[in-house]
Amino acid sequence: MLQAKLHMLGEGSRGAVLEMALSKILYTSKTTQIIGMSATLNNVSDLQHFLKAEHYTSNFRPVQLKEYVKIRDIIYEVDNKSEDYFTFSRVLSYKYSSNMEKIDPDHLIALVTEVIPKYSCLVFCPTKKNCENVSKMLCKYLSRSFITLKEKEKCALIEELKSIGNGLMCPILRQTVPYGLAYHHGGLTNDERKLIEEAYSAGILCLLTCTSTLATGVNLPARRVILRSPYVARDFLKRSQYKQMVGRAGRAGIDTEGESILITQEQDKKLITDLVSRPLEGCYSNLIHDNEKGIKDLLLSLIGLKIAQTLGEIVEFMAGTLLGVQQQQLFKGKSFLEVIEQALEPLMEKSLIEGKVSSSSDEEEIYHKLQVTKLGHATFKGSIDLAYCDTLNMDLKKSLEGLVLGNCLHLIYLVTPYDMVSQCTPDWMVYFRQFHQMDVVEQKVFSTVGVPESFLTKKASGQAVRKTVDGFVVGRFYLSLVLYSLFKEMNTWAVAQKFNMSRGFLQSLLNSAATFCSSVLHFCEELEEFWAYQALFQNLTHKLSYCVKPELVPLMEVSGILEARARQLYKAGYKSLSHLANASPEMLVKTIEHMSRRQANQIVSSAKMLLNEKAEALQEEVEELLRLPVDLPLQSVSTETAH
Repeated sequence: MLQAKLHMLGEGSRGAVLEMALSKILYTSKTTQIIGMSATLNNVSDLQHFLKAEHYTSNFRPVQLKEYVKIRDIIYEVDNKSEDYFTFSRVLSYKYSSNMEKIDPDHLIALVTEVIPKYSCLVFCPTKKNCENVSKMLCKYLSRSFITLKEKEKCALIEELKSIGNGLMCPILRQTVPYGLAYHHGGLTNDERKLIEEAYSAGILCLLTCTSTLATGVNLPARRVILRSPYVARDFLKRSQYKQMVGRAGRAGIDTEGESILITQEQDKKLITDLVSRPLEGCYSNLIHDNEKGIKDLLLSLIGLKIAQTLGEIVEFMAGTLLGVQQQQLFKGKSFLEVIEQALEPLMEKSLIEGKVSSSSDEEEIYHKLQVTKLGHATFKGSIDLAYCDTLNMDLKKSLEGLVLGNCLHLIYLVTPYDMVSQCTPDWMVYFRQFHQMDVVEQKVFSTVGVPESFLTKKASGQAVRKTVDGFVVGRFYLSLVLYSLFKEMNTWAVAQKFNMSRGFLQSLLNSAATFCSSVLHFCEELEEFWAYQALFQNLTHKLSYCVKPELVPLMEVSGILEARARQLYKAGYKSLSHLANASPEMLVKTIEHMSRRQANQIVSSAKMLLNEKAEALQEEVEELLRLPVDLPLQSVSTETAH
């Protein structure tokens, strides 16, 4: 059984990946049951057709939701029966000093103190920085009595946050957590986000300032949801985004009601009226999103996996996708066959497939089988982005001529994700300093990949650069230096400060690099010319996946153990998988700080399961060796024994 959030089909590249997976399951499996759910869908009939599904809908909501809009000091209730969709509710009354009025012109303090600390509250902010600023501003003016509530639990949370940060903690969280507040966005590490989410769910934290991503990925409901602005960054909210956010209001079984308040300005009132009254946006296929990237990836994998190899088979498969269902809406003036042929042509031009991709000259050609080339096979086996498969191939070939193996920097550059380069702008002084802090062998990598010292010197000093240097290579190598620092120092906090980056971005970069390294390994395994890379990337994938001291790796292979917990266990004497598998959960609770009985049971159980799996794998290897034929010349052996 597969469960899916169906509205995600309309969300860019993620939607394309989900559509590809669902389409393959529907085409190849008759037994898999798919259950799709969403509260923010409009064109349900398209999705019902795509999934060949029964449709059930209900307006039932266990906790009533009331929606409000705040303009200046007046709060209006959203009322679809009213002519202008708003009815007067009340005037917000709160005594503000002139200084507070300047700092909090939207009266957030008044809005949140109506519900916290007795009830929970979420404040959605347009940017990550705004999340942090709002959380600081709120706790600055909250009563000191907030600190005394659940003080012991808050102190324990602070200690846990310090523990996962090697003794360091975000100064903003240090300031806000005692008041029961925290910010929540992608700049936090996974460990930090998990601790904050658990503390909020347990009632230790009563308010989170967060970005819109919390509305779609995490189940953290609240008594009151406040939308700080009708914008996400610079973009005005979509109806579906708005409904996802306000839908967090109301806890079934905890609250008897939920309410949302959207803060807006008078000049945006017409846009807000449209926002609360218009139908939800339709959910459309994203296989043609981003220069038809999704459909090209899908076609290559269909041919490579031999699911569909002729043009006729491909058309039959594609007709069952959401794109196929919506073809008349999305391709006006083009036939679906033309769209597929146009998507196949770039695959042919990149030498990823071979065969005849056009049916225009001869109807028989529609039955001609298409084949993937060796490069095409390596590309889809490694799940390499088609936009970068040529670049990766060239980078690997070029590096074979002068691969620097005195350190890992050159190898790390080869597996630095191409798609993350646009998310980071180099700090030229940091770049320049990094070069001069490295030894001669490390500096050689700079010139080998195409980042000369003279270029960095001029950029750091603000001089004009006349020599042509590939900006993409420069940006990518900057990320490689970040990864290399993580690789050497194994301290996210120190690296974040050195490069002035968020810890969450560093973790995302590291995870992406480990994934891409594995992809590049599979790519190299399919091409004989890259045989020399295979052992190198296999080792590097393992190191990037954990990026911790080698002695902690066996512990981190156990489900539920991250770096901070692994350090605690190692320090307490649990230094191997067998030690952990034979541990007593009761003893773990006593010796490991902040470990619950449930966590201890889970860790021991996971360790035993992993140990059994490894033992079974070794047993299978032994049995395989014993089954091999042994052709020993018995006479010769006897003679040698006699001598």
